[in-house]
Amino acid sequence: MPGKKGSKLKLLYLMDILTLYTDEEHVLTANELCEKLEEYGAESERKSIYSDIETLRTYGFDIVNAKSPKRGFFLAQRRFETAEVRLLVDAVQAAYFISNKKTKTLIKKLYALVSETQAENIEKQVFIENKLKCANEEIYYTIDILNEAIQQKKQVEFRYFKRKLTKKMTALGESKTFVVNPYALIWLNDRYYLVCNNPKYDNLMHTRLDRMEKIKMLDSKARSFSEVSEYKESFDAADYSKKLFNMFTGKNEKIELRCSNAIIDDILDRFGRDVPLKAYGDDFFIIKVQAAVSLGLISWIMQYGDEIKVISPRSLADGVRENAEKIAGLYVNGKK
Repeated sequence: MPGKKGSKLKLLYLMDILTLYTDEEHVLTANELCEKLEEYGAESERKSIYSDIETLRTYGFDIVNAKSPKRGFFLAQRRFETAEVRLLVDAVQAAYFISNKKTKTLIKKLYALVSETQAENIEKQVFIENKLKCANEEIYYTIDILNEAIQQKKQVEFRYFKRKLTKKMTALGESKTFVVNPYALIWLNDRYYLVCNNPKYDNLMHTRLDRMEKIKMLDSKARSFSEVSEYKESFDAADYSKKLFNMFTGKNEKIELRCSNAIIDDILDRFGRDVPLKAYGDDFFIIKVQAAVSLGLISWIMQYGDEIKVISPRSLADGVRENAEKIAGLYVNGKK
């Protein structure tokens, strides 16, 4: 690297070197740090390394001077531990709405949070290519626009793509332009959704971000969520998400279910550990929760067969029975 950098940059380079090349199992001596600084084009002497490290410690960096098994310095504490970075990498890798291209870029940035060796160890266990990921490269731009529109309470316009089956049994994409009032972004069932309102109706709707393109924020004021939802002061995305099943909207009601003791883990995972339970004989318990009564809730209940029975409301119990009868009808007398 031509030329020599001044001492003002040396501290920054030194911190970069400690971040990139050191951890508990990989240390660098003062002489080795000087050699690395030379590669960065910064002059340094062995004696000055100690004072520089002390300056970094005073600022708050946890730099340890190891004595064994090898003498040298390493960065002991980072903003993210290796396990935390691994969790984030796995989440990015699994997220459908992040394209393969953006997945690789984002994971590379996450690797910069740990040392070079730690990043290599994580990378050995990560499979990047995922053919099931979406191909929409506008996702970051879409999120930025939606965040700004939600904050400024402005309407947004976008093209929304869906697939339909043709007579030749091929999937054909079609698009439609929407103008909506945006309220919140939520991540459910490995999909990223916008919770919004179509001005033509008085309810909420959900649109998948990976199917949105050519989005723009409009100058027109968005309709208040208090006019189309139960929320008045602020839109509680966490509470709203908890009441949804498979992203189906529906009337929010109090439901009562009789559940088998065998599925207690599933029930607590879905409704939370604080949901009140009441024993019902030796083999069952009763729960009462708020939920959006919808086809999504019906499908969720039906997957448990006779381990869940709807006590109330009657409309939900009828919905489960009617759908069960339709399914049973498909198998009567070898019907195709």
